[in-house]
Order: sequence, then structure tokens, then C-alpha cells
Amino acid sequence: MTVRASDILLILVTIVFPPAGAYFIAGCGGDLLITILLTVLGFIPGHLYAFYLIYRKMKAREQYGEGGYRYVGRGNYEGFQGQDLPPPATNYGATGGR
Repeated sequence: MTVRASDILLILVTIVFPPAGAYFIAGCGGDLLITILLTVLGFIPGHLYAFYLIYRKMKAREQYGEGGYRYVGRGNYEGFQGQDLPPPATNYGATGGR
């Protein structure tokens, strides 16, 4: 499993404040609420859940490739299948996609 600089930065943010790490991964939703509650109940449980989310993201990147997955909640990811691919980026400006 490869660890990138963005993963290291995410781990450092999670060490300082676990809900911030969960927010960067899962956005504003159930996983953020769970991390906040676990952090309030005890700092270590909040860390464990946030690190679990980071681990699952790294495993999804390894399994599906960069950008080939989406977060579906509770630490789970799914790969894109055929028509589920995101639309290609539109090129605006003078470079024309170079």
C-alpha cells in the first residue's frame, strides 16, 4: 500500500483533531457525527474511527485506482462501473486540453 503526501497530511490533521480528518474524507454526514461523538466520549475512540476511515480510503485507492472509486458511507467505497463514470472535464480557456 502506497502512502502519499496527502495521506500523511490527513493523518497529521487527524492526530490533532479527529473530526477534521473524518470531514475531509466523508464530508458532512453520519461518519462525521460518529467521529464527533466518539471524540467527545474519549479522544482515543475518535482517533481510531478516523484512522479506520483513512485506512479504508487508502485500500480503495489501491483496489480501484486513483479516481476510480466513490465513497458510499460507513467507510465503504465502490468502484465505478461503465456508465457510472463521472463526465469528462470541459476545457475552457486558451490551452484547449494540452
